[in-house]
Amino acid sequence: MSSPFSLGQLVGEVEEFLTTTWRRQPAVFRPETAVEPPLTLAGLDAALTTGSLPSCYAQVTRGGATVPAEAYSTPRTIHQTAYPGFVDGAKVRRQLDEGGTLLLRCVEQWHAGTAALTAAVGRELGRKVEAFFFVTPQGRQGLDIHRDDADVLVLQVNGSKQWHVHAGPADGDWQPGPIADGGPELLSLQLQPGEVLYIPRGFAHYATGQDGLSAHLSLTIRETGGAHLYKALQRVLAKGLRLTPRPLDDEALTEQARLLLDHMADRLAATTPEQVVAAARAALLAEAHRSTSPELTALAATLAATDTTDAQPAGPGAPGPAVPAVPVS
Repeated sequence: MSSPFSLGQLVGEVEEFLTTTWRRQPAVFRPETAVEPPLTLAGLDAALTTGSLPSCYAQVTRGGATVPAEAYSTPRTIHQTAYPGFVDGAKVRRQLDEGGTLLLRCVEQWHAGTAALTAAVGRELGRKVEAFFFVTPQGRQGLDIHRDDADVLVLQVNGSKQWHVHAGPADGDWQPGPIADGGPELLSLQLQPGEVLYIPRGFAHYATGQDGLSAHLSLTIRETGGAHLYKALQRVLAKGLRLTPRPLDDEALTEQARLLLDHMADRLAATTPEQVVAAARAALLAEAHRSTSPELTALAATLAATDTTDAQPAGPGAPGPAVPAVPVS
């Protein structure tokens, strides 16, 4: 089944985006046909009203500090047993009224529409994509200036937000998270509903809520790094290798070590850097959340058709159910 979403809906001409903007510079896109966000404030209201969202998916920040989870979560009693740690909609509203920012993590794991969007963008880019939803009151700043270990596509959903994007890191030896100085400012704009902002991986940024209640969906596009390449190389070199689990003596153990070295040397000689990068990206992409329907409606229809076909008419003379024979001792 084709997805209702695509990367082109967010950035326009995909090839142009990849050759002129991707990893090079921040940019804002204003699609002629506004993208319908998979998750809206109304949808979020509905999700939080049920009280069934675990608090591990939520975080509230205020004044640069993280608010304790107990301030926006509550236990749920299920079959006379209290289970802690569920997001409480009423408490979330109080936090917003007091100037807090609500962050919802990994939305694709618990919201089907968002899962369809991340899956579509992930397929096109060959990358793992996660989704985060931010709700920020007017005049408030959810996070201090920071760098993300991901390329980010920001879809403004409600209200507006003032964004400031600074330069990227000078070299590959950098860490994600808050920073003291972001360097030269490259872009400053007020993002409106339906508009999309692209922030390259590592480019420092921060944002402040403006008109109304600001809500945006961030698609974080994960890339491999040095640690991923190291693990990928291990997997590539070990492919096809079979070693004896527990050699019986020193001679057998040494022979297994020789086989290991010979195998690795042969594989290494035939392996290209591009293959290692592709293997690392494939492994990271495999970690992406996969929404799998149990297809219960289809199962019910199949069982109903089977019951209709196999059922025997009831009534006088109709054979009854088979009675198992009882062995006689």
